Amino acid sequence: MTISKILLVVGVAAAVTIAAAASESRRANQGGGRALALVGGTLVDGFGSTPIRNSVILVEGERITAVGQVGTLAVPQGAEVISTEGMTVLPGLWDMHVHTMINGHSDYTHWDKTYPSRLEKEIMPASARQLLMAGVTSARDLGGPLEASLHVRDAINRGEIPGATLYVSGPFIQHEPYPGTELFRWGVSGVADARAKVQKLAQARVDVIKLIDQDQMTPDEVSAVVQEAHKAGLPVVAHAHRPEEIRRALKFGVDDIEHTGLATAPEYPEDIIALIRERTAQMSLGPFFWTPTVEGLFNYEYMRDNPEMLDDPSWTLGLAADIVADIRGSIQHPDQMSYFQLTPARKPTLKRKFTQMREAGVTMLIGTDSGIPMQFHSQSTWNELDIWVREMGVSPIEAIRSATYWPSVAMKKDKDVGTVTPGKYADIIAVRGDVLRYINLLQRVDVVVKHGKRYR
Repeated sequence: MTISKILLVVGVAAAVTIAAAASESRRANQGGGRALALVGGTLVDGFGSTPIRNSVILVEGERITAVGQVGTLAVPQGAEVISTEGMTVLPGLWDMHVHTMINGHSDYTHWDKTYPSRLEKEIMPASARQLLMAGVTSARDLGGPLEASLHVRDAINRGEIPGATLYVSGPFIQHEPYPGTELFRWGVSGVADARAKVQKLAQARVDVIKLIDQDQMTPDEVSAVVQEAHKAGLPVVAHAHRPEEIRRALKFGVDDIEHTGLATAPEYPEDIIALIRERTAQMSLGPFFWTPTVEGLFNYEYMRDNPEMLDDPSWTLGLAADIVADIRGSIQHPDQMSYFQLTPARKPTLKRKFTQMREAGVTMLIGTDSGIPMQFHSQSTWNELDIWVREMGVSPIEAIRSATYWPSVAMKKDKDVGTVTPGKYADIIAVRGDVLRYINLLQRVDVVVKHGKRYR
């Protein structure tokens, strides 16, 4: 398709997008003002027990007031009723590893040079909105410019723009930023600097600290980052593809490890598994979390050879025509992307490594790395769930809990979200069909309610 044709198509899509945004706003404004009732569906509440058939969920304002069944829990007179007959009803999903500052473009150097001025007002809000419309009501945004991350997060929280509730890290913390990435990567030089950088992030009110390339930092610098973050009450997540990255993350007490090994080695070394078992045995410290982000790697060859999903207009929502054209142009030849050249050799190792982690006792979290090349915010989360169930042998209910209950625990937000429970925010989605039998039904979420407001 030529660029002129792309721009014509996108121009039409933009008009549809504006109308859709207005519709979202109308729906959102209708919510929260009166009682809401979701009636008739099978509720998978996030706790992992037997689903509730013919469920009734009552909402007042932003929060759930009651959960029961048709015939035993009455719907208040005047409540807005959303029929969920024939649907599976779930807590709103979490995605524990997204990058709202990027949107599937294959050339990071080009993107980082071209779009910094448009991140806060256009790109990051579009990403957050795409997540929400995919049923992701909460997301952990791991890496972005500090002020833009905070401003977008806070605008969503104030109800000024639609989007998933974001928990942001701001800039990565690492030994030295890669050339051209200083806006969203902060280097540290020595223990004092490591502490100062974390203090600056904490004072800015980030939600989490993100470490990367910690095997290139000194042990004392890594220790200082983790200690200072924990002193401020912030969890620390560690990008950890390489064995020494994982060892240092475990040694110094990070709360969550991200990804499943870049290397083509068939499994994790025995000493790493021993360290993981040692950590997960310490029950007083709570669960040890791991976010494996496998779908992008697992699905690459399929997307390369069957690129139709790259034409799905869902990922263009909220993006300007020129940005969409730029992204499309960058992914025209998936087979030629340097980013994925090792992926066919890595893919056969993923299931073994995933299984090693589960057997060692980690608590797995759904996260996707969405935003990386060809991984769109509107598609990645359901694809991760699908790979867990279809390829990794995880039961649907366990996968759903890893996208609802456990993320809320990891982020210490389980008093407010993560399950469909009276008193919690009404973050609820519904999908036509039986998700516990066909997990990939989540590719098309029919109802999205966030904080008591209906967006879809």
